[in-house]
Amino acid sequence: MNIERSKADSILQGMTSGLVPDGLPAIQSFLATENLYLSAIREIATKLEILNDEFKYTKDRNPIHLIRTRVKSPRKIVEKLMRRGLPATVEAARENLTDIAGIRVICPYIDDIYTIARLLLSQDDIGLIRRTDYIRLPKPNGYRSLHLVVTVPVFLSDRTERVTAEIQVRTIAMDFWATLEHELAYGLPEQARTEAVAGELRACADLIAAADVRMQSLYNMIVNPAKDCRDGLRCTV
Repeated sequence: MNIERSKADSILQGMTSGLVPDGLPAIQSFLATENLYLSAIREIATKLEILNDEFKYTKDRNPIHLIRTRVKSPRKIVEKLMRRGLPATVEAARENLTDIAGIRVICPYIDDIYTIARLLLSQDDIGLIRRTDYIRLPKPNGYRSLHLVVTVPVFLSDRTERVTAEIQVRTIAMDFWATLEHELAYGLPEQARTEAVAGELRACADLIAAADVRMQSLYNMIVNPAKDCRDGLRCTV
């Protein structure tokens, strides 16, 4: 059995019967789309790595601590479409879902977030669809991150496709909180998800955010003393 057939079989086994119409052709279409989004992630990740390498040699530091990537599996895509009452087709997925391809960029400092976003968006072939700044305006639960929904060209053998991807840019501290909050929020039984727990998570988010600002201020005191970060966001680009 070849790899593609094995992969298709595993997806078929993981899906509830009848979710995907047209059988194997539809599965193959989802697999081809998955490859398209994987290619988009590689394009964006390479751009980020090049920027990070440049800073290493020109600024003697790296503004990116870590890059994580993922593409939603065909099963996850179909489940999300079904929850939204949309047809379980590749066309519906590409038209309605902006987070099939996801890239998480983790930076040491708050300033690095805005620097990386600015430099990436200034590239000619990156198109910005939506920018949501949850650092300046955190979510009610305390979540902080900069979200960018972008398009990037993927060059195939017979055509060029513009593919959508969601990029989340956050600090190490923001990622620490978001990872544990997700584990707690989704791992707890329903009866344990009380307002007291939610309030404690928000309080932890605020403490971590305050530490982020202090670390940025400390960095600026050492490296760029002319910059004032005491209000928490004036230091950002």
